[in-house]
Amino acid sequence: MITYLLSLFFGIVEGITEWLPVSSTGHLIILESFLNMKKMLGADFYSMFEVVIQLGAIMAVVVIFWNEIWPFRNKQEEEGIKRYVDFEIINLWLKILVACVPAAIVGVLFDELFEKWFYNPLCVSIALIVFGVAFIVVENKNKDMKPRVRSLKAINGKTAFLIGMFQLIAAIFPGTSRSGATIVGALMIGVSRTVAAEFTFFLAIPVMFGASLLKMVKFGFAFTSTQLITLIIGCVVSFAVSMVIIKFLMAYIKKHDFKVFGWYRIILGILVLLLGVMGVITTH
Repeated sequence: MITYLLSLFFGIVEGITEWLPVSSTGHLIILESFLNMKKMLGADFYSMFEVVIQLGAIMAVVVIFWNEIWPFRNKQEEEGIKRYVDFEIINLWLKILVACVPAAIVGVLFDELFEKWFYNPLCVSIALIVFGVAFIVVENKNKDMKPRVRSLKAINGKTAFLIGMFQLIAAIFPGTSRSGATIVGALMIGVSRTVAAEFTFFLAIPVMFGASLLKMVKFGFAFTSTQLITLIIGCVVSFAVSMVIIKFLMAYIKKHDFKVFGWYRIILGILVLLLGVMGVITTH
């Protein structure tokens, strides 16, 4: 029972932190240092669990933005229903795939190496602070500037690839935040907040499905009943929470900037460093 309760708790944290630019992986690593779920579930299963529960979060994006990402349409005409393809959405997916290339290649080749070197609270705290500062600096710099890219259509291949390079940083260093890195990168090259957030959400779909599939393949798809229930609980909860958080964030950034998340990251990063120095959490 305690395993299921922890899975529910981790699902809540995943649903909140996956879309806010504060690092879901970073928060899960910090939680693990306190709750020791890795020992309870087994190191191999936990390594897969913390990635696969992202599937619930990504399904929330699919549900909320279905009309923006599904290119196959039906149109009612006099002769009946006509099926057609929206090539603007096809073009959007091509840009998303371009942005996925850097992280996909490096992730497949070096995933286990990065996990061994950087998946610890010390690296998380450093990444939290560095990108927290980046959010504040970029938002201050852009304060009186009009964004160059104000719609998804205006994102070209070069812009998509540059955003993908920022996503690569997050693939290497946990605590960076995948959404945080891509949003900061997008803001730096002149993309509006709303477009940066939407493109980040869409970019997560192939990346997170791919990462989850890779982890499950490495695990072997051989789940016990307890493990399967644990995964289902985490995914369902992260989906439900993500539905709320995504809608909140999109409404929030229409009137506010991202600096509050920058300050949050800095405070949390300092706290993690202090806890590490005090020996409360393991930082190596």
